[in-house]
Amino acid sequence: MTAALAIRGVEKPWGRDVLPAPFVAPEGERIGEVWFEPPAALPDLLVKYIFTSEKLSVQVHPSDAQTIAKGLGRQGKEECWLIVAAEPGAKLGIGFDAPISQEAMRAASLDGSIEGLMTWHEVQPGDFFYIPANTVHAIGAGVSLIEVQQNSDITYRLYDYGRPRELHLDEGMAVSKGETYDLARWHKRVPVRETQSLVDGPLFLLDQVVGAPSPEIAARYPDAVLVIPREESVKIGGELVAPGGCALATSLASVEFADNGVYLLARACAA
Repeated sequence: MTAALAIRGVEKPWGRDVLPAPFVAPEGERIGEVWFEPPAALPDLLVKYIFTSEKLSVQVHPSDAQTIAKGLGRQGKEECWLIVAAEPGAKLGIGFDAPISQEAMRAASLDGSIEGLMTWHEVQPGDFFYIPANTVHAIGAGVSLIEVQQNSDITYRLYDYGRPRELHLDEGMAVSKGETYDLARWHKRVPVRETQSLVDGPLFLLDQVVGAPSPEIAARYPDAVLVIPREESVKIGGELVAPGGCALATSLASVEFADNGVYLLARACAA
């Protein structure tokens, strides 16, 4: 079985025709996302890279409890972003400057003023943000990031800068929290050459390691694990996986980490 996950480049109008290394956009295509197909052994997590040349829509995702209540099954979506490159002044919009009611949020979505009511965080490589379900958010222009998320495609668009795409105001208002974003709780600075635990559940785990993981971190990944090389390749079951890839290891015992390599490890938590 091949360790490396299948890669799918996704064209987007807000994507880029020039991507940061090691990625290369096919000639004439604007790639906005690179997806790694979730393996059968870890179907609940989706890993992707996102590259923006324009702002993405203002959007929100429901929680598992909300999708189960609607009869959709466990389809909630929480996600996190690790910034790998950013143009000067690049920003992420997360939450609001001040609490806002659903009625005011709907009106602001309709007239476009919601963008100005959100809190925009200027970012640089190494910034890490966790985005809980029900958090109103948008990715700004000039950002390249790694996203690890629950494997769900339920997104409710609240505002899209006049682009001719459907909005989902009824569904979005039902799950949106008009709150400020708890930066102290949900944001970290992650130096590229530092081992650090990034997400500690309850939906998934994510760690950055330099070289082989410590026994404490290894204990968090007793079975199947996704390995995302950031610097230096990794060998899994004898197969070399380079930065820009993502691979499944049936166990950490099958992984050979480079001593100076930097890697992300991820797995879903039991439901």
